[in-house]
Amino acid sequence: MRQTSRSRHQRPAVPALLAAVSLAATALYCSAADSQSTANTSSITATPIKHVIIIVGENRTFDHVFGAYQPRSGQTIWNLLSRGIIRADGGPGPNYKVAEQYMAKATNPSQFDASPTSKQPYPTLPAPNTGSAPTAASDANPPPFATLAAAQAAEGYALESNDVVHLTTGATGLPNDEPDARFGSNLYNLQSGPYQISRVGPNYDQYMNSPVHRFYQNWQQSDCNIAHATLDNPSGCKMDLFAWVEVSVGAGSNGKAQTANFTDQSTHEGATALGFYNVNTGDMPYFTDLARHYTISDNYHQPVMGGTGANSIMIGTADALYYTDGKGNPATPPQNEIENPQPQPGTNNWYAQDGYSGGTYSNCSDPKQPGVGAIRKYLDSLPYHPNANCAPSTYYLLNNYNPGYNGDGTVNTSTFTIPPSPVRTIADTLLENNISWKYYGEGWKTFITRPSTSVYCNICNPFLYETAIMTNPSLVAAHLQDTPNLYADIANGTLPAVSFVKPGGLLDGHPSSSKFGLYEGFVHKIIDSVQANPALWSSTAIFITTDEGGGYYDSGYIQPVDFFGDGPRIPLIVVSPYSRGGRVVHDYSDHVSLVKFIERNWSLGPITARSRDNLPNPVQLPASPYVPTNAPAIGDLFGAFQFQPARQAAAGNGNEGAAGMFPF
Repeated sequence: MRQTSRSRHQRPAVPALLAAVSLAATALYCSAADSQSTANTSSITATPIKHVIIIVGENRTFDHVFGAYQPRSGQTIWNLLSRGIIRADGGPGPNYKVAEQYMAKATNPSQFDASPTSKQPYPTLPAPNTGSAPTAASDANPPPFATLAAAQAAEGYALESNDVVHLTTGATGLPNDEPDARFGSNLYNLQSGPYQISRVGPNYDQYMNSPVHRFYQNWQQSDCNIAHATLDNPSGCKMDLFAWVEVSVGAGSNGKAQTANFTDQSTHEGATALGFYNVNTGDMPYFTDLARHYTISDNYHQPVMGGTGANSIMIGTADALYYTDGKGNPATPPQNEIENPQPQPGTNNWYAQDGYSGGTYSNCSDPKQPGVGAIRKYLDSLPYHPNANCAPSTYYLLNNYNPGYNGDGTVNTSTFTIPPSPVRTIADTLLENNISWKYYGEGWKTFITRPSTSVYCNICNPFLYETAIMTNPSLVAAHLQDTPNLYADIANGTLPAVSFVKPGGLLDGHPSSSKFGLYEGFVHKIIDSVQANPALWSSTAIFITTDEGGGYYDSGYIQPVDFFGDGPRIPLIVVSPYSRGGRVVHDYSDHVSLVKFIERNWSLGPITARSRDNLPNPVQLPASPYVPTNAPAIGDLFGAFQFQPARQAAAGNGNEGAAGMFPF
């Protein structure tokens, strides 16, 4: 769930010989590609990539999107299907119990985590709920629109003509906050694990409810305990409490008492988190096509447990933000803004203080703080003892608060707003090295002038929090722009070296307020536009992902790197002339990997001494190909590419996977 202006819900050492070959290849590449460089773009790169485009949608895990994906021959994958949790048709597989969900009890007001002895498997899942998914189409209160003309007027520029119609379809036809009757006879008979949404009722083109995706809830759902550790899951995260957390606390208490007659539908979610789509039955058609022709990762993660705000910030900072006195000094937030995930007396897991109008900061340097001790104790139990990375007496932002600045550069004084931040971002590094960049956020122009009506996601822009950027009007004007500027820069050959792209609330794929097919449509137009400019396409890498998993279940391994995460896997598709072949890469990575790719490609140092981009690239062994042996470690995504020698690239022979390619 997002809070916006509309308040919507070391690298290992490279052997000397390989290093020499790589340097020689780099010289060839730079010479060949310099002539294709566009205005204001640094031409000194380690690869042919002169332009990086990072497109970020909303709230889907890897299994939710690609859980049934079957890769090309010769490729392997970790997903629901490969693990035998489901069959290709979406039904339960022979290993379905691997993903079985449990109910539990957390009734001790002084203890955050659930009692292990209280866990019992759900006989059937709580019924999925409609939540706030739109009941009917309307031109007055989209989505979806009642007429094609209204949809075209609102988003026609951002979608290709055959995709606009999807803005008019998919309303539930049901009341909000009730069991989702679209599931028919399956509604109260879902087995205790993942279920295919489009198989049991709704199809891919319908609006669906949004699960809880907050920080402490996500830690609880993951159920991490070193006692559960196995060879392929050494962190011991069982991922078996997703439904229970949904129905026991949901999106938070906001510090309020639990309502009378509380049931498993009172949080208006039910077991929404266990739903997945199936590419074998026609879901996710465009992203499946991209996966078949380019490269995906099945080991890419959200960097922070929880939701949009903290995860979007990490894309820019490779770090977490903290509460300040407005002048950059750490300070203590108001009491009602401090998280307390311990249960209120007489309840089962109903948090004392958490939610969108209460909680969100924790002083994670102090194990005596509510919720902190349990996570710190778990981190200390791991064999590699990850550094919590929590500065003393510092309250870090864990979920969604408005950025410290408005679009016009004024300080945001509204309630539940993090004060202006002094934390450096990758933008500072790029500026200092004269490397061009822009953040293209759909709705930016209206966000400046009419924020209450804009589709702009303010919490998604990591640079909107930062004092060094937002107090300099010339920087804001040059680097924070709307998506029509993106299409113009692509067409005119003026695309910067680094582009961050964020769709607005109608097209970002966020459950309930959008559909993932609309995000596919948004991405489709950008890729088609880039490929229509051959010089630009030949030097571009497009990374397509989501901000976080949205609270959906995922079966993948989680590597804790500090107090904040990592969290579950999320989709990553890498589209480039150098990522062809339908490959699936397994290098452990998260959003900070995008920062590390930029830094390695343009020979830049880490953002700060404490930011996550200081972590080494992972070393992973064939016996356990998803688990770094040098944890904590995060990759730089170079493994997603197969760079050809310059003479082959210039010839455009399309010889994917051939000998003679250099593995940067």
